[in-house]
Amino acid sequence: MKNTIKLTIILLLSTLSLSGCFWSDKEKRESITKGWSPKTFFQQAKNSDSTEESIELFEQLQAAYPGSKYALQSKLEVAYRLYKNEDYNAAILRLNDYIKLYPEHFSTPYAYYLRGVISEDKSRSILDNYLTDNAQRDVKSVRNAFNYYMALIDKFPNTEYTEEAKTRLIILRNILARHELFVAIYYTKREANIAAINRAKFIIEKYPNTPSVPAALHLMARNYDSVGMDRLAKDTRRVLKKSYPLYEPHYTLDG
Repeated sequence: MKNTIKLTIILLLSTLSLSGCFWSDKEKRESITKGWSPKTFFQQAKNSDSTEESIELFEQLQAAYPGSKYALQSKLEVAYRLYKNEDYNAAILRLNDYIKLYPEHFSTPYAYYLRGVISEDKSRSILDNYLTDNAQRDVKSVRNAFNYYMALIDKFPNTEYTEEAKTRLIILRNILARHELFVAIYYTKREANIAAINRAKFIIEKYPNTPSVPAALHLMARNYDSVGMDRLAKDTRRVLKKSYPLYEPHYTLDG
């Protein structure tokens, strides 16, 4: 009889213990999810006017519902909000992680594309349309953007983002060619004529069909004149006249 009572007590205590664990787990789960579904979580984060709050909610969504489609989308949303907050490096790191984790997902082309857009914006200034030219600054982020777009085109050649990337590449090539032209002009001003000639050649070979090519030819001829290479100067001017008969110099060596 005593053994029966003892066994009953043990079973009762075990049941109460398991029940307590159940409620503890349930309360813990509700504290993470706030009682929201993945869709509600996503909408609350997306509609927040605060960048910090929005990112925090997206990350809580990922923790609460890691396997949901909303958790996956929230990773891209976090990167986008970091970008809009001008935290460019952090945004690109998030996108790199996304591409590594989901290399074949249908949303991955957008991650590739957004990397390029962010890198482009890193090189911009609000004065570029009025007083400055981003080709005169460090173009590392421009080159990065170019490479990101090229990676998108190579990996996903048939997406809507790929077509836009092709358009952006034309603009970036023009910026990179213009940067090399500014360098060649700099060398010319300092009478580093051979260095200037080599930069001009680089533009012609690396960035053909860009607006900087005729200026590079014209500048190359001037530098050939300076080092007494009259035949090469004459040949260069002949190519310039034949290929760009209406060209008028727009650069200056003053200053």
